[in-house]
Amino acid sequence: MSRPATLRRAADLAAAGLIHPARLSEIERVAEVYAVAVTPAVASLMDPGDADDPIGRQYLPSAAELITAPEELSDPIGDLTHSPVRGIVHRYPDRVLLTPLLVCPVYCRFCFRRARVGDAAATLSPAELEAALAYVASRPEVREVVVTGGDPLMLPPPRIKSLLDRLAAIPHLELVRFHSRVPVADPERVSPALAAALRPPDRADLAVWVAVHVNHPRELSAPARAALARLADAGIPLLSQTVLLKGVNDRVEVLEELMRALVRNRVRPYYLHHPDLAPGTSHFRPSIAEGRALMRALRGRLSGIAQPTYVLDIPGGAGKVPVGPDYWDEAHSLITDPGGTRHSY
Repeated sequence: MSRPATLRRAADLAAAGLIHPARLSEIERVAEVYAVAVTPAVASLMDPGDADDPIGRQYLPSAAELITAPEELSDPIGDLTHSPVRGIVHRYPDRVLLTPLLVCPVYCRFCFRRARVGDAAATLSPAELEAALAYVASRPEVREVVVTGGDPLMLPPPRIKSLLDRLAAIPHLELVRFHSRVPVADPERVSPALAAALRPPDRADLAVWVAVHVNHPRELSAPARAALARLADAGIPLLSQTVLLKGVNDRVEVLEELMRALVRNRVRPYYLHHPDLAPGTSHFRPSIAEGRALMRALRGRLSGIAQPTYVLDIPGGAGKVPVGPDYWDEAHSLITDPGGTRHSY
């Protein structure tokens, strides 16, 4: 039996009751610029009657995307500046990004690669993949490859296994990390065959991790939880990445619920990203001061295992840095506890 189709056009969204028909022309204008895709799994989580629905806000296009703020950049984190060969981004000495494809199961409206994702023709050819792997193999300082995209778990399991086998043949690699939205956005794709393909090849000193992008506790549906369990039961360590988004998760109660749910599902919270300066995304960005206040509130509510690191990816490709709250006052040798009381030390 065929799977339900992903919604890719404004008319599809209207027919599914996710947008009002009066918004068709607005959504069509956005779709001409930025790719649209909403899987049935994600559509089932939405509340079309709620104009502020945090799931719909992440995935349904809006006219606000066509407004580019002066500070926004076409390449906000320097992907193109730091790409020595097609498919490779090398911003840090010890690790590289490998982007074998630029398609995703869904297209998030805040994506920092939003002008590039959705291009099926951008999938690396066999020759381009060979050149990318040769680049990694020729640089012994590279210890880690982050396989991203697009979404690398859109690749069929045999291609994932083949890619891992090729990476395992590079002796100086210690870690391969896959970044994916698939377990949340298209959980049925996380089949036993895909989980098996992600198991580390027969090389004791090479680890394989998966970082899952989750922004709201409602995204951890029963099918998503089952997909995460298939990966965890296969012995694959799981991390989470979350983007701090206005109107989605910019309340401490939502972030607390999300981080607790991730830990329950054997996913270690990793990064809480401040949104990048991608064009047309200003309506998603809280201030860094608001983010710091949220992180300070989380510190008193959650154990250390459930605390993500709040990070800013410096525009232009200078790298990620923590921007969380400060607790140590160097000038006065004072330390602030989670409740806000200052103590001498």
